Amino acid sequence: MEAIITTRNLHKIFLMGDEKVHALNDVNLEIYKQEFIAILGTSGSGKSTLLNMLAGLEKPTKGEIDIGGIRLDQLNERQLTMFRQKNIGFVFQSYHLIPTLTALENVSLGLIFKGVPHAEREAMAKEMLIKVGLKQRMRHKPSELSGGQQQRVSIARAFVDKPRIVFADEPTGNLDTRTSKEVMELIMDMAQTYKQTLVMVTHDPQTAAFADRVFHITDGKLEKIVHQKGVTK
Repeated sequence: MEAIITTRNLHKIFLMGDEKVHALNDVNLEIYKQEFIAILGTSGSGKSTLLNMLAGLEKPTKGEIDIGGIRLDQLNERQLTMFRQKNIGFVFQSYHLIPTLTALENVSLGLIFKGVPHAEREAMAKEMLIKVGLKQRMRHKPSELSGGQQQRVSIARAFVDKPRIVFADEPTGNLDTRTSKEVMELIMDMAQTYKQTLVMVTHDPQTAAFADRVFHITDGKLEKIVHQKGVTK
């Protein structure tokens, strides 16, 4: 299988006073095209730092990050912003919706910065909101939606322009068990439909069970990789 994401000797060190904290310590991994990866670890394990590195939201202290032949660790901030706009969608635990905008406006907002004309971006946003089951809620603002519905808006926003890779940071962390299952099935279905790579961070083994492979992170180190659905290296 072809790797779309590769890291080599990835380190992230934070300075806390005179102390160096190794948030990531020599992480080497490969993630394949159209694969669903879960990064599993407890709070403070380094899993969210790793996700931010892979998504180009943080720079590594040292090491390489290669996505589709592009070295993220060598890009400047402007280049990283352009790369994210063209290649990456993001689903957040806390939704990160703008409270004054409707669901339709929240989903279409990112398309403005990509230069998509108004009529086209509204049509794209409507199509995606229908796919996530919010046909009757397009004109509602976040305060008028349940937590599960807000997360569906977040999912629609992440998938609206069909990016190559979708990163999900604890996407079910604020949801009840039944809604969590619905959201996970929705994310998986969307990624499969659009042939995307999906990388998710979670502290919950039950949520990680949906993935093809699980990367276990402990104290900034990749401790083990568990194959769950027949994905072979």
